[in-house]
Amino acid sequence: MDDWVVWLIFAVILGVAEIFSVTAALGVLGGAALVTAGAAAVGLPLTGQLLVFTVVSTVGVVLVRPIALRQLQRPQRERFGFDALIGKPATVLTEVSEMDGRVRLAGEEWTARAFDGTLVIPAGEVVDVMAVQGSTVLVYPREGPWKSPPP
Repeated sequence: MDDWVVWLIFAVILGVAEIFSVTAALGVLGGAALVTAGAAAVGLPLTGQLLVFTVVSTVGVVLVRPIALRQLQRPQRERFGFDALIGKPATVLTEVSEMDGRVRLAGEEWTARAFDGTLVIPAGEVVDVMAVQGSTVLVYPREGPWKSPPP
């Protein structure tokens, strides 16, 4: 079997292994094996192939891998799912207390509880979503005449 075929098979194996381990190291080594397969295809002897693999993989691990890892570990710019609801305004449909209530949030009706357990928020008030617990939103009034519950 030709040397370039062996390097190509090695590159494919490393590439597939990289899919299952998101470390970027195996992908860099797979790329180095691919470059070495090209060098072997043009007739470079085995010692030259090993030198090409060593140099390319070293450069890849030192230069490319840190850049790839930074891209993988970048924080999300947008919030998704329930996290996207935090901070959104809602309108109180039925009085919200620490026990129960209903709000209209993003066009849907949600069960709600007061974020601060000492408040009772009357219907019609605009509130902000502070947290989501299961299918219940915890809300806090923006402003207005809310009252504390009776003692």
